[in-house]
Order: sequence, then C-alpha cells, then structure tokens
Amino acid sequence: MERVPHILVVDDSREIREPLARYLTKMGLRVSAVGDGRAMRQSLATGAFDLVILDLMLPGESGLDLARPLREARIPFIMLTAMSEEADRIVGLELGADDYVCKPFSPRELLARIKVVLRRAGGPGRPLVEAEAGRPLRIDRWRFDPTRRELTGPDGVAVALSSAEFRLLDVLARRPGQTLNRDQLLDLSAGRAAEPFDRSIDNIISRLRRKIEDDPKAPRIIKTVWGEGYCLSVPVEEA
Repeated sequence: MERVPHILVVDDSREIREPLARYLTKMGLRVSAVGDGRAMRQSLATGAFDLVILDLMLPGESGLDLARPLREARIPFIMLTAMSEEADRIVGLELGADDYVCKPFSPRELLARIKVVLRRAGGPGRPLVEAEAGRPLRIDRWRFDPTRRELTGPDGVAVALSSAEFRLLDVLARRPGQTLNRDQLLDLSAGRAAEPFDRSIDNIISRLRRKIEDDPKAPRIIKTVWGEGYCLSVPVEEA
C-alpha cells in the first residue's frame, strides 16, 4: 500500500491554517498544522514530514528564518506570503523554497503545487540537494566557474555567454535535477523588472542549448518538463 505523504502546515492564522488542513486531509493527504516556528521545530523533532507549507510572516521566527533548518534537513517546502514584493519571493527561493504561493490563494492551486513538488522531489523522504553557490562545477563535460563567469568546453575552449544566459545556467546548475517553472527562473535569474515576459526564459534556454547541447533539438542537458518548466538533467559535481 502506498504511503500517504505527511504535510506540515505552519501558519499563525487559524482562519487559514485549520481550513487548509481540513481541505488537504479531505484530498487524501496526512496533515499536521502548527502556528509558529517553535511548534514547527517540535513537530520536526518528533515526526517525519514530506513537505512543509510555511508562512513567511510568523510571530517570533519568520518564515525566512525557518527556511534554513528546513533546507538543512532536506525537507521540501512551499512558502506562503501575503507580500507582493519580488525581494521576499526571491530571498525565499534562494534559501531553498521549492515554490511560493501568494495570499489569498486557491486551495486547489496549492494542492496542485504540492503534488508537483512531491513528484519533483522524487517521493517521500527524497528532497533535492542544492549545489553550493560560487564553486566551480562540472556539468556533464562542461566546466562552469560562476566566480569567473566562465563556461569551458571539453576541448578547453571558453564559450561566450550573455549575462542572461550566465545567470540562468547558474540557477539551473545549483539545483541539478530540480524542475523550475518560468516564474521561479525569472525571480532567481533576473527578476521581473529585467525580464518582463515569460517567453524570454524560453528564448534564453534555446540559446543555451545551441551552445552546450550536442543536438539542441533533442536536448540532453537542459530538458523541458512539459507543463512544469525546465530541469538540468545531468549530474553536477565540484570541478
């Protein structure tokens, strides 16, 4: 019998926390719900969770404060925020959030995002690991140095990258195996002020593929996950 994923909802608003817990339970998930960071830590110490729904604005420790222990524990999490500022979403994603949802939100949309994150993480207890930023990386046969902003091919020849191409490859390289949608890629690589249209991500991906793929029409390194986004599908190691 397949194990039911266990979700932890962390939100100080009872009007949000309790109805959401009831809805997710009705939809077939196992759900625990708490109101602050201290209770979240106690829950994590005594139980196993496959995903955390984390409110950004909490009394005491904020959602951003609590993101670090979640990432260290390798537990996927979706951040809830009532704020519209890009900076909060970007910081949350940089701290390891797998997705974010702005309040007010549709429970059905959140459920869909939960399913995507669980599937992306490879099932219960198998969250993704993020490569450390700034270190030279080996991406398949390519050497990528984020500090020097260099991409070197197997023949030792450097490949010129535009600023947008470099930022996007850097985002993907630090999250190997993780599917990122256009919103996440925009937020992490450039921000909406610099890249106002989602189609820009597709164009940058297309240019990158022409530079690093043996066959850009049948990409092996940067793959499209239909309906979800893009994924760096080859192993990434420190160079």
